[in-house]
Amino acid sequence: MKQNIYILFFLFGMLLLPQGNYAQVDFNKTPDDDLGENEDKFQELFYEALKQKGIENYDRAAEALQKAIAIDNTVPVLYFELGKSYNKLKNFGSAEDALKKAVDKDPDNEWFLDELYGFYVSQNEHDKALKTVKQLVRFHPDYKEDLASLYVKTKKYDDALEILDALDADFGVSVSRDILRNRIYEATGRKKDQIKNLETRVENNPEKESNYLALIFRYSENNDKEKAFETAKELLRINPNSQLVHLALYKFYLDDNNAEMAIESMKTVVKSTAIKPEAKVKVLKDFVNFVKENPEYESDLIEATTLVSDTDNSKSVEELGQYYLAKNDKVKALENFEEALKLEPNNFKVLQNVMLLYLDLKKYGLAKEKSNEALEIYPSQPVIYLINGVASNALNKPKEALDALETGLDYIIDDPKMEADFYNQLSKAYTLLNNTDKAKTFSDKAKQLQSQN
Repeated sequence: MKQNIYILFFLFGMLLLPQGNYAQVDFNKTPDDDLGENEDKFQELFYEALKQKGIENYDRAAEALQKAIAIDNTVPVLYFELGKSYNKLKNFGSAEDALKKAVDKDPDNEWFLDELYGFYVSQNEHDKALKTVKQLVRFHPDYKEDLASLYVKTKKYDDALEILDALDADFGVSVSRDILRNRIYEATGRKKDQIKNLETRVENNPEKESNYLALIFRYSENNDKEKAFETAKELLRINPNSQLVHLALYKFYLDDNNAEMAIESMKTVVKSTAIKPEAKVKVLKDFVNFVKENPEYESDLIEATTLVSDTDNSKSVEELGQYYLAKNDKVKALENFEEALKLEPNNFKVLQNVMLLYLDLKKYGLAKEKSNEALEIYPSQPVIYLINGVASNALNKPKEALDALETGLDYIIDDPKMEADFYNQLSKAYTLLNNTDKAKTFSDKAKQLQSQN
């Protein structure tokens, strides 16, 4: 919605007073009779209303405006200000009446119409807003987009598309109009119309990369992978330097069993400065899954992670760690997770993987040291207390294990498996302390939980 651009009506509102009313109410005239006294009082009330409005005393502003109207009910700006004050007071019926009177008295005033339009929008009065914005479109093209939006809200989709087409023809496409257009296509199921519109854009402007990318996406969404692939290759032919197109091409090449071309596209993606990190991570995840089935390309996966910029590298190294973890190569998995943790120290998931791998690889001293550090940052994470307890037991420090495990138990919420693990470690700690009774008690508790699940 177009915003009002005037400030305090140019010295307290005089700008919006129609010229005819200046003749009726001359604030500069020296009072010499009863009419002069009325004009003086009118001026005083009007200024008082604006002052009270400025300090957000809308009830007093409305009272002053009503008194001014009693003196002269022909001044449109009084009703305009009164409507805004009523709106602030949530007296919506009176607000609408006052704003409508302002418009009736000055039907060509854009600001009065805009205020009434905004009021209807805020009240979800779409039909009334539609009627008002139709009066506004002659002032500025922005209102035409508002009109299209209201047509969508009132399910007049053909009318909305007609306006959007006209605006695109006059001013070129825009993101906001495309969002609105896509809402229409989604609501009506007109996927063919959506694609036809994009195909026309490509034909009319074959140099514009975004048109191809949007068309590739829609073809893919409609499971027309052949056309999507052909469009992507056409974009690459027209624009060999396009980087974004490889977000689609790498996947098409993989599906087409063209591993060499897929790898080249993947490398373009991970090196690109124009592609967002999360998109790069998605590509790497796909390639990780591919390499699981095709291990001969593992060196290419490793190379790809080295090509990623430092800013994006933590996620790529983490993906490589997950790959090695899935292969049960825990040593290489740990190497990559440790590297990822250096790049992103606050990544709890990576931190947890590092500590668990320390346990798996019997690096108990490192597990205890890292878990002690982690508890300073994450004092309510039960898994860290469990890791600390396991490491302490392995290092034959049962009292330290008990301290960690008993504290960590308080943080477990609805996780019987973890609770059973705690009881098993408590049993082990008490066994190391030769307290067989307590060791058996906790062992029994663990077995009971395990039998229930």
